[in-house]
Amino acid sequence: MKHIKVLGSGCANCATTLKLIEQQAQAQGVEIQLEKVEDIAAIMAYGVMSTPGVVIDERVVHAGGIPSADMVKLWLGGGLVGRCAGNDSAESCCGG
Repeated sequence: MKHIKVLGSGCANCATTLKLIEQQAQAQGVEIQLEKVEDIAAIMAYGVMSTPGVVIDERVVHAGGIPSADMVKLWLGGGLVGRCAGNDSAESCCGG
């Protein structure tokens, strides 16, 4: 089971991101534990300055804007290698 946190103050983009992740997990039959984090100090502890942020198993995988449905599918299918916060391309931004 993946533990996923959506970081944000409760804006429309955060709510949309939360719903998108729920829908994709259900469509793929992936069991997740989804948590909404609205505490600013907790969000900043992840180094996220632009919301919504997405953290999967304590790793920031996205920050700023609504992620694409295709990116969420990759996250749920284990396609995190080479992805960093705010970098949804196949290229790694940090050598990961």
